[in-house]
Amino acid sequence: MSRYRGPRFKKIRRLRALPGLIQKRYKYKFESDPKKKQFRFRKRSKQYRIRLEEKQKLRFHYGLTERQLVRYMRIAGKVKRSTGQVLLQLLEMRLDNILFRLGMASTIPGARQLVNHRHILVNGHIVDIPSYRCKPRDIITTKDNERSKNLIQKSIASYAHKKLPKHLTIDSKNYKGRVKKIIDRAEVGLRINEFLVVEYYSRQI
Repeated sequence: MSRYRGPRFKKIRRLRALPGLIQKRYKYKFESDPKKKQFRFRKRSKQYRIRLEEKQKLRFHYGLTERQLVRYMRIAGKVKRSTGQVLLQLLEMRLDNILFRLGMASTIPGARQLVNHRHILVNGHIVDIPSYRCKPRDIITTKDNERSKNLIQKSIASYAHKKLPKHLTIDSKNYKGRVKKIIDRAEVGLRINEFLVVEYYSRQI
C-alpha cells in the first residue's frame, strides 16, 4: 500500500489528533454532545476495529507505508525488550520525525520534503533519506545557504513557545539541533496504545 496522499482531515476525523500529519485543530463530530459520544464509542467496541485504528493512527502520524511499518515491527520483535516501546523508539528516532520534534518543520511530510530536497545535514554530511535512524550525539543542521535557512525559519519561530522533548536540544539562531539520548516512552508525541498495535500484528508476523 502506497503512502497516503489524500485529504488529511478525513483521517483525523476518524483517528483523532495526528500532530505529525497536520497541525490545524479539527472540531470533532459529537464533541459537544456527551450522550452521542458515548454511543459512538460503544458502537466501535469491537476488538479488531480498536486495534486497527491504533495501527492506522501510528501509520498516518509517522507517514509510513504498510510495508515500512511491518518492517519496523519485525525489527522491534527481535529486541529483548517491550516490542511496543522499541517500535515507538524506532519511529521517533527517524530523521523526518526528529526534524518535526525540533520544530524545523511543521509536519512530518514537510520534514520529509526538506530531507528529500537535500537541505538537511547530519554530522556535517547531507542526508536525503527521511527514514535515516538518528543516534545519540548526532548534530542536525541545515545547509549553509539562505534558501535552506528560509525554509525552516518560519517553522522554528512558530515552535518557539512549545516544549521541546528532553532527548533533543536546539540552537534556533544557528539552525542546529542535537540528539542527546534515545527517547523515553513518556516523551512520545502521539497518544497511542502501542500494545494494541503489537496485538494487531501478532498473527501476521
